[in-house]
Amino acid sequence: MTDSKKCGCVAISLIVLLRLSIGWQFLYEGLWKLKTYNTATPWTAEGYLKNAQGPLRDTFRKMTGDPDDLQWLDRDAVGQRWDDWAARFATHYGLDEGQQKRLTELLNGVADFRVELAELPKSVAPKDLGKNVKFDAKAKRLICDGKLRMLKAEREKLLSLLNTDASVDLRGENEFSQAVHRLYELATRPQGMSAKEKLGALLVGNPEVAGRVFKEHEGTIDYKRIGDIEVYKSDLARYEANLAKANRQSAMQFPRDHLQKQWSDLQQLKNKVVGPVKALDAELKVAAKKLLTPEQLARGPVRLPATPVDRINQQTIWGLTILGVLLLIGLGTRFAAIGGAVMLTMFYLAMPPWPGVPEAPGPEHSFIVNKNFIEVMALLAIAALPTGQWFGLDRLCSKFCCRKKCCGGSACSTAPTTVEIAKS
Repeated sequence: MTDSKKCGCVAISLIVLLRLSIGWQFLYEGLWKLKTYNTATPWTAEGYLKNAQGPLRDTFRKMTGDPDDLQWLDRDAVGQRWDDWAARFATHYGLDEGQQKRLTELLNGVADFRVELAELPKSVAPKDLGKNVKFDAKAKRLICDGKLRMLKAEREKLLSLLNTDASVDLRGENEFSQAVHRLYELATRPQGMSAKEKLGALLVGNPEVAGRVFKEHEGTIDYKRIGDIEVYKSDLARYEANLAKANRQSAMQFPRDHLQKQWSDLQQLKNKVVGPVKALDAELKVAAKKLLTPEQLARGPVRLPATPVDRINQQTIWGLTILGVLLLIGLGTRFAAIGGAVMLTMFYLAMPPWPGVPEAPGPEHSFIVNKNFIEVMALLAIAALPTGQWFGLDRLCSKFCCRKKCCGGSACSTAPTTVEIAKS
């Protein structure tokens, strides 16, 4: 009889220790993820959700809002996102007129490019300069439109207007020639391009990425050159079709192996086309921060509208932290254990180790049962037992409620502690 009592005491101690261990793990995970928000690489569930597998794959992937990063390949969508960010950036940091102008130039480019020129040579009339270039006689400036810039052919056209007769004074022609060359250098230098101009050059002007149509070859096989963006979208649609087909033929291993290779190639292609756009986004924001004073930087980061991924990140972080605290102190233990089991079940279903489902990346190898599943079972066992009454604030709350009932004349009883069980 005594041995069974000792066994009960040990079992209770171990189940309490199990609850504390899981609570500590939850709390540490939540605080660690929260701490990363002060670093350059904050934690996010985006990658985990985008790579979800199994029957609920589409559900988890759609939680991110843009599971395949197609919005990053839409120039108008990215431009609108940058405009919204710039407005919030200027308001948050209280930019002065000079800073606001510089931010606008970083985003949209300068209005025009200017070089000094005292006067036009006699051989050049203002109307001959073309639509992109004009001469401001009052300011004594040769000006090129910042949006249209200057092509090499336009520069050569301007230089062809000069008088090359050696019998006349060519000083004016030489000054004009030098001004045209300086203006061309300003209008064509890569470091002078705005973020939106670089975005357009990447997504629209680069034939390798955006493709190209040759109208002179219309009706032939050479009419259109397919770019990486179109290849990515086509491969993505083909993968989804193959995945649906493989789900109907789950017993066949060959389609699964082929799909894993196809998915790996697809991710490489996505990084190739989306990576440079995200790099432009980061480059713009780094350049904008350099405009700020130390006092402005002290105001902290700009608050942006929460995206679906941001909301999931916050829910995960605070869910882990709060549930971890409750499990550690033994308050609302059963509800905390059930909440933790539900959260881990979501993790489990995102990448379930089921037959016919691609194996999750990482060193773990599981079949049906993995670490998440085991922890879910442990939390359900904790929820089925009054561990908070054995060791935790649940017992104090129970005693407090019991005293109030006793004061009203009602009898009360509480669950025994580990010590009480050992003494009985």
